[in-house]
Amino acid sequence: MTQSDGSVAPLLDPTVLSRLRDELDDDEGVWKVFVQNFIEALPQRTEKLRMALTTGDLTGALDAVLSLKTSSQMVGAERLAGLAFDLELAIRDETRDNEPVTVLPRLATEHLRPIIKCSRQTTYLLLEYLQPKKGQR
Repeated sequence: MTQSDGSVAPLLDPTVLSRLRDELDDDEGVWKVFVQNFIEALPQRTEKLRMALTTGDLTGALDAVLSLKTSSQMVGAERLAGLAFDLELAIRDETRDNEPVTVLPRLATEHLRPIIKCSRQTTYLLLEYLQPKKGQR
């Protein structure tokens, strides 16, 4: 996703992750569970999006893309959230005057590959972030 100034959004915003850790950290490591749950649900979210787009399911596509966008924002996955936002706008714009059954499969071919690639990169970075640093617990 390109930001308004022309730059590419970072894969992860470490300030969001730090704030999440500060707000949810306790002896049980709740913030880690939250991030792990995001990682585990990500393949299902992208698959749900793929299915809805390729079958022309407008309601399902909007539900899936909003789920992907908001969950990504919650863990600081800025680039993935941005790609989902771009797709959301395209869905809303292009289905206004056109049949979803023809528009959504085309949007799938344009948007899914970058979303899936970004989700894999994001997963890798989040897994790295979850690893204890030297001197930490």
